[in-house]
Amino acid sequence: MPESSLEDVVQSSESVVDLLRSRGGWFGFPNVPDEHTHWIEEQRAWAETVSFADQSHHMVDYWVEGPDALELFSDLAVNGFRDYEPGAAKQLVLANPDGYFIGDGILLYLDRNSFVFVGPPQGPNWIQFHVETGEYDVRTRRDETSGIREGPPENYRYQLQGPEAVAVMAEVTDGPLPDLDFFHFDDVTIDGRDVTLLRHGMSGEAGFEFWGPWEDAEDIKSAILEAGSDRGIRQLGAKSYGSSSVVSGWVGMPLPAVYESASMAEYREWLSAHSLEAHYSIAGSFDSEDVTDYYVTPIELGYGRLIDFDHDFVGKAALEAEAADPVRTLVTLEWDDEDVVGVFASLVDEGNPGKFLDLPVPWRSASHHDAVLAGGETVGMSMWPAYTYNERAMLSLAVVDTDYADPGTELTLRWGEPATRRNPAVERHTETSISTTVAPVPYTTDNR
Repeated sequence: MPESSLEDVVQSSESVVDLLRSRGGWFGFPNVPDEHTHWIEEQRAWAETVSFADQSHHMVDYWVEGPDALELFSDLAVNGFRDYEPGAAKQLVLANPDGYFIGDGILLYLDRNSFVFVGPPQGPNWIQFHVETGEYDVRTRRDETSGIREGPPENYRYQLQGPEAVAVMAEVTDGPLPDLDFFHFDDVTIDGRDVTLLRHGMSGEAGFEFWGPWEDAEDIKSAILEAGSDRGIRQLGAKSYGSSSVVSGWVGMPLPAVYESASMAEYREWLSAHSLEAHYSIAGSFDSEDVTDYYVTPIELGYGRLIDFDHDFVGKAALEAEAADPVRTLVTLEWDDEDVVGVFASLVDEGNPGKFLDLPVPWRSASHHDAVLAGGETVGMSMWPAYTYNERAMLSLAVVDTDYADPGTELTLRWGEPATRRNPAVERHTETSISTTVAPVPYTTDNR
């Protein structure tokens, strides 16, 4: 019997939105504890000293080799590839034929005709579909996330960031620390073990991402933590790590635009019913019966600067039209302090409280969508909320109509779940209005 597909899952449901809302939980970070110490102290480390994150388990490593490898990426990604050379990385962004966002991740140019793409499964899935249905002379292999794979990953992947990150890395490398441009990588050794070092950073702070064979994982981790012990290094748990991108402007895990449109039917039939896309969940106060209303585009996510219209790629025509007259754009929303406190205060009042606001990341789904309003009319979606101690603020990343995107604009966020679509796992509550103020993206000064 043929394996069931995402298309079978979609066709078995009367409403894709209800199907996605019926599920709970976000995918999180396998094999990483919620906290190593306390999430506040872990957040403080990336701003004040140095933080260490273990990224070995929640992303797919997807290798592509062969004479048509670069052509494959050029055909699918919005990015340009002129002057792209080995030793450089780029944030690869993928769209569907209608210009809606599919996925993103980091593409590393290893050597001539040799690449590795690192990110959530949505991107590798989309690329592999085109490998199998197209005529590309490439070979691929992938190392799944630890939520799927049996046994350890092929490589560890660590991240070091914060004001002391460069000093710690300089101390542990056996030779001089390479003077790397941002998003470039090179090979070094630590205690005689081969390590690939990428100049990187999250939360607007300087840092590195680095990886090597899994058998070296504990030794490399110990060397880093020992070198950072006098500099206040903290390991990041899932809570603190999950909150880190809200200040730098990266929206994680938007709903992939695969559930509707005839142009995506073949892909839905190709995708397994066991795929991540078949198990996505959505939550939040934004309420529409049309699943496409939950989609976003690369331009709305702030990736317009990465798009190169000088080459053909999937979704080009739709994105060209959008770029000429964008409707929505990415902003940061500052939540009103008193309204946030009011959500907690409602827990000791009579009647149903507001939706519980878990800190620092109040997510209960893979993709979050809260309605953003002006004058009672919906003008956008808040998608990535998190509290950050360093800014002493509850913030969220949102896509809003361009007329309401100027910093200082006051908008209202509806916090909670619509009663008519509420997941049984969600507690009884009253939807709450939270005043917000539009702020720039990124929220903080970029020190990377």
